[in-house]
Amino acid sequence: MDFLFGSADEEFRAEAREWLTGHLVGDYAALAGAGGPGSEHEGALVRREWERELGNGGWIGLGWECAEGEYGNRVGSLTQQVVWAEEYARVRAPGRVGHIGENLLAPTLIAAGDEAQRRRFLPAIARGEELWCQGYSEPEAGSDLAGLRTVAVRDGGGYRVSGQKIWTSLAGEADWCFVLARTDPGERRHRGLSFLLVPMDQPGRIEVRPIRQMSGTAEFNEVFFDGARAPHVVGGEGAGWRVAMGLLARERGVSTLVQQIGFAAELAAVVAAAVRGGAVRDPVLREQLVRQWAELRVMRWNALRTLGAAGDAGAPSVAKLLWGGWHQRLGELAMRVRGAAAALGPVDWSARAPYELDALQRLFLFTRADTLYGGSDEIQRNIIAERVLGLPRLER
Repeated sequence: MDFLFGSADEEFRAEAREWLTGHLVGDYAALAGAGGPGSEHEGALVRREWERELGNGGWIGLGWECAEGEYGNRVGSLTQQVVWAEEYARVRAPGRVGHIGENLLAPTLIAAGDEAQRRRFLPAIARGEELWCQGYSEPEAGSDLAGLRTVAVRDGGGYRVSGQKIWTSLAGEADWCFVLARTDPGERRHRGLSFLLVPMDQPGRIEVRPIRQMSGTAEFNEVFFDGARAPHVVGGEGAGWRVAMGLLARERGVSTLVQQIGFAAELAAVVAAAVRGGAVRDPVLREQLVRQWAELRVMRWNALRTLGAAGDAGAPSVAKLLWGGWHQRLGELAMRVRGAAAALGPVDWSARAPYELDALQRLFLFTRADTLYGGSDEIQRNIIAERVLGLPRLER
């Protein structure tokens, strides 16, 4: 697409920049840069208040495909959405704890939910009052989503959900979870699944256990459902696969461009470390740094090319393959430029604090998962092979 910013976009940019300057103060300013990948749980209480601040300012739901103010949100053009995202990243505003509700659940309800569901949930998301998490992956069916085992049985006007989900970000802070569960035990694979909305405040029926990662943080969680109440089904019983696939397609888009702004800052930190430590004099490392820079530019151009394009079934998978591998290589390069010093922590370790990591060490450890979460590289390649190239489907 021809992607240019017009005068109206620049006026919008000035408005966004002024608002962020005036509101990103105090406790909010103290969380600058906090809550990104690998630390989504950090400072969650203050960041929850920040969501309400964003809601009061009319900055949540800019990309929803609905009429202006229909669900309490302000609607922005595609270029304005990019402008807001760029300005937000530029000032290193706190990582969003409401992004799952705003960018995944809300567009899904607009596309596949009924009007009662939209009226119930979208205004609360737009005000920054209700947070969501995503119940997809399971221990025995990580990237193979169609092999999930969580079941739901009818109970009055809703369902009772039993099973386990894993790698659930923000499960401890979320008010609601959208859960993919099997409602027809007689069906296999992607048939017989339903997309359910489950309130998280159900003591004795929902248990959240943080998963301690090798980076020392606990961004992800296990979630156990034991007859948990699910009062809403989106798209009708048995339509879960269609609804879930539509949601996954929405995970890419403007957010990809925002992500790349963060990547650029991380690359700059790695380059600075290489210059500071002298590694930049190594011709091999210097070539690798230049390659990372060039590939990041290519990713941006690809994101702009596909932004707003409809019907490209492979675009989300290509984007995931590009950034997942790139970010992982950056993490490896962050350690390589520091040599043996990369094995040393920033402070002396003790029994109370077994280890602490600096930013580049956390980057390296977290990026080991980049080619796994959000759909592994193998799954993305299968999608491209089967849905884009028309190759024979694998027997599963």
